[in-house]
Amino acid sequence: MVSEAEITQISELMKIRILNHREYVEKVHDMLDFFDMLDSAGVGDEKISARDTPISCLREDRHVAFDGRLIDGLKQYRDGYVRAPKMT
Repeated sequence: MVSEAEITQISELMKIRILNHREYVEKVHDMLDFFDMLDSAGVGDEKISARDTPISCLREDRHVAFDGRLIDGLKQYRDGYVRAPKMT
């Protein structure tokens, strides 16, 4: 399934320092076993029916023109830029 070397490689790629790789191998194996159990439950055997709706029952789409500039309504819009929250 998943080896300790694979966990080490993934943690290095993600720049995560892991001291005990063996612990995570066991956790990943437990997760994969759980997914196997879910797959064998047979939940996907049910058929879902959908009713057809004739086009005449749907609303008509209409174009509504907007004369203003949407960006002017933004609270964080200043000097041609939109301010975003700080990334921490």
